[in-house]
Amino acid sequence: MSFLNSIENKSQEFKEPFLHWELDQPLTAEQINEIVKADIDNPIEHNLNYDGTRAIDGGAPEFREGLSYGGKALKFRCFITKENSKEFPHLTYLIKELQSKKTQEKISKLVGKNLSNSYVRVEVICDRQGFWLKPHCDIKEKLMSCLLFVNKTNESEDLGTDFYDKNLKKVKTMPYKDNYGYFFTSGPGTWHGMEKKEILKERRCLQVNYVTFKTDWKVD
Repeated sequence: MSFLNSIENKSQEFKEPFLHWELDQPLTAEQINEIVKADIDNPIEHNLNYDGTRAIDGGAPEFREGLSYGGKALKFRCFITKENSKEFPHLTYLIKELQSKKTQEKISKLVGKNLSNSYVRVEVICDRQGFWLKPHCDIKEKLMSCLLFVNKTNESEDLGTDFYDKNLKKVKTMPYKDNYGYFFTSGPGTWHGMEKKEILKERRCLQVNYVTFKTDWKVD
């Protein structure tokens, strides 16, 4: 149980600019390999520009559905679901670890929110040149927000998430180190984003959330 072991033995708590934890080595080598190999389309190749959010396709049906002439649907977001879980057996194992009572109870105590009726949501992320995220606070439905970095392309450590104070002054940049990451719980002062930076090839991450809305993965 690499994720829980990281929380229990390889994590560090920080209180500024808001309460959060940094995690070292939360992923197994097999999980990292699945993140690296996940097939995610490049928006730039389809004349789509990043807009400061993750909803890059704007929800347009032509990106979500198979094309009538036989082409495949474009995939800019890659959530792990029961439908595609066989493609990601090791990430599915991570989801089962997150669903477990032992893991969710540990995180509940840290973030001060009851996760016993929540759902797990996991998304493989691949950001390319031009990506940025406007400063924002996560929706209250996200009981735990976690981003785990996979840096196999020698990208700058400056590509991590930027944390801001209540005046939106940047206070900290999370280091974009391989098999490293952070988590916190949503709240009115949890301003974070990513300023425009140079991505040489790609910025791979795994987004992990406990949420109140329904997904395929209810906690135990």
